[in-house]
Amino acid sequence: MSENPGVVPPELAQARGTIDNIDAALVHLLAERFKCTQRVGVLKADLGLPASDPAREARQVDRLRRLAEEAGLDPVFAEKFLAFIVEEVIRHHVEAAETRARS
Repeated sequence: MSENPGVVPPELAQARGTIDNIDAALVHLLAERFKCTQRVGVLKADLGLPASDPAREARQVDRLRRLAEEAGLDPVFAEKFLAFIVEEVIRHHVEAAETRARS
């Protein structure tokens, strides 16, 4: 069955609309998460704490894997996704510490 590029079946359009809405929600949730983690980075810098907290990160990985399994999401994917986010968070924390050190 060849698809006419100008015509999108209603069911497909609806599914794509739902995906677009979910993507928008994810972006907004990530923005909120990063606002919180940036505040944590400033607090850590003020307290002289390291940017990374491996024990907490390990707990978070375990927690996220459990949540993923409960939700029917591949826990390996969830762990990779968290690792990507944590890498960015740590980068922000290092920047916060460097900024505080220069002040």
